[in-house]
Amino acid sequence: MEPVPQIPVGSSSSERRRMTLAYVEAAECISEPVNREPPSREAQLLTLQNTSEFDVLVIGGGATGCGCALDAVTRGLKTALVERDDFSSGTSSRSTKLIHGGVRYLQKAIMKLDIEQYRMVKEALHERANLLEIAPHLSAPLPIMLPIYKWWQLPYYWVGIKLYDLVAGSNCLRGSYVLSKSRALEHFPMLQKDKLVGAIVYYDGQHNDARMNLAIALTAARYGAATANYMEVLSLLKKTDPETGKQRVSGVRCKDVLTGQEFDVRAKCVINATGPFTDTVRKMDDKNATAICQPSAGVHIVMPGYYSPENMGLLDPATSDGRVIFFLPWQKMTIAGTTDTPTDVTHHPIPSEEDINFILNEVRNYLSCDVEVRRGDVLAAWSGIRPLVTDPKSADTQSISRNHVVDISESGLITIAGGKWTTYRSMAEDTIDAAIKEHNLKAGPSRTVGLFLQGGKDWSPTLYIRLVQDYGLESEVAQHLATTYGDKAFEVAKMASVTGKRWPIVGVRLVSEFPYIEAEVKYGIKEYACTAVDMISRRTRLAFLNVQAAEEALPRIVELMGRELNWDDYKKQEELETARKFLYYEMGYKSRSEQLTDRSEISLLPSDIDRYKKRFHKFDADQKGFITIVDVQRVLESINVQMDENTLHEILNEVDLNKNGQVELNEFLQLMSAIQKGRVSGSRLAILMKTAEENLDRRVPIPVDRSCGGL
Repeated sequence: MEPVPQIPVGSSSSERRRMTLAYVEAAECISEPVNREPPSREAQLLTLQNTSEFDVLVIGGGATGCGCALDAVTRGLKTALVERDDFSSGTSSRSTKLIHGGVRYLQKAIMKLDIEQYRMVKEALHERANLLEIAPHLSAPLPIMLPIYKWWQLPYYWVGIKLYDLVAGSNCLRGSYVLSKSRALEHFPMLQKDKLVGAIVYYDGQHNDARMNLAIALTAARYGAATANYMEVLSLLKKTDPETGKQRVSGVRCKDVLTGQEFDVRAKCVINATGPFTDTVRKMDDKNATAICQPSAGVHIVMPGYYSPENMGLLDPATSDGRVIFFLPWQKMTIAGTTDTPTDVTHHPIPSEEDINFILNEVRNYLSCDVEVRRGDVLAAWSGIRPLVTDPKSADTQSISRNHVVDISESGLITIAGGKWTTYRSMAEDTIDAAIKEHNLKAGPSRTVGLFLQGGKDWSPTLYIRLVQDYGLESEVAQHLATTYGDKAFEVAKMASVTGKRWPIVGVRLVSEFPYIEAEVKYGIKEYACTAVDMISRRTRLAFLNVQAAEEALPRIVELMGRELNWDDYKKQEELETARKFLYYEMGYKSRSEQLTDRSEISLLPSDIDRYKKRFHKFDADQKGFITIVDVQRVLESINVQMDENTLHEILNEVDLNKNGQVELNEFLQLMSAIQKGRVSGSRLAILMKTAEENLDRRVPIPVDRSCGGL
């Protein structure tokens, strides 16, 4: 059998159908889900083991892999998917959270007369509209402001943005418009005022990336695909083609990461959709295969919500080194990023302090001098590895297109590489089209345009009101559930525990500052969550919003998961340690610790040192040089304040660098120095001690909630 040539990425659906593609004895497409709820992971594993042969087996549970599984199963193909970690555990959960056509790609298309870039933008704008339609609970249009500081830039960017609207055509979300300087500052009051001419506002989409990825996986499972996370592919299986005598890929040998069990899964077609790990799987097929992916790291940071308006983002089209920086509201916080640097492929990418500071400096350039941009206001940070398609002529990754390539090896392995989040669906369609032709599969045309993802079909903007009225949930919690689970929010609400309060009636929060409730942990297990990391990062988004809050929620999350999954004490401790390690290295907690361990930098004025020593000694009454939980309790009792002992342990542990159960004077001075420099913000111990000092005579209750919980 002759290999299928690569499919031109910019082709429209109609153009693709006009090519040589012909569906062989089209199978009956599936118009409705075969399962009311996704089968359990255990049931999915049995299906994987007991099915003699699948039509399609997808390796990789990111957006593209899950998209391939959904496209294949809805065409009537017997479909399986395996993922070595959790769904969306890699690049797909570490994006900028934008669903966009690519303003800068259109600029390149115009400047270089690049028709391929133009087609890519047009395709992405079509896919943007579709994604907003099929998952309305997880996505929404977002206005993005482009501030203008030079008069000549106004017509230049205005023409470019209007062309963006024009290319979108009927898929244009809303028309772009120009703002005067005064109107721009009304919308974005913290913007740098000096030399501001005005601004241009255009619209793109925003989504909850990990939840969107999960919705695709769950939808595929409901339509009958055997999807399983924590299934690692050890090797590819091959058999001899009786017609050609050549070796053909015929399945995989895989291992259940959670139990260690190994077994084979057979399939007529195997699809490699492993993102940055594309070449690893290709080398399983052919050890001499040349690399087709060039990985690029993109770092993002999260800052408190007050750094941006509630419903408007900002785009810096030309940073100090030529990159593009977005500054976006997300989940009532602010995302800033991204970077674009060559990197090595790893399962555990770590955000570097250099990249974090680069983003902070770019933020400073655009915000008023009245706003002090502090290192300590970084609540979370992450690095995602983009699987860019290699261009041999390019010296760096910044000029490489985010285009995708469907590649077919001599042994029939289908590889989908490159691309971006917004175009996952069309990438999947191209991939399954290629699989059908290469392997003579019996299937119909793609059905995923307009196909609602889980939770989207019966969602409405007012759904949350029913949750408040029917279950007695807080309005904020109800809105969160509605925009996270869509029409499945009622199932979560039914699991919610009674609070014992007059209001809310149900819905016990995991942490006070965020609307996540304990019922989501139980429901998350139904969504294939297997570890505490799954729960804090991809079922809830706590780790991406505030790593300190995520760590505070961990013990309760592990306790709740332990009940459902029958974990013993050893397993619970193991989950706690693994999750804390994840927060420390991959989500920016390590950087926070480093801000407080530089003992050489206690740069305080003598008067400040005396003032802080005086405050410290109000707690360290016996002058032993350190304070413990007993000292704090004594002071609080003297001003008639009650505080939970576990909370006090958490507060002291934030500053206890030596982890010996006590805070020494030197550690306290380091903390106050870091706060003055802006490296740390919202320390609960600092707030508690300052307010206690002020209220010792007045004897009034003191606030102890973190102001923003920065790193």
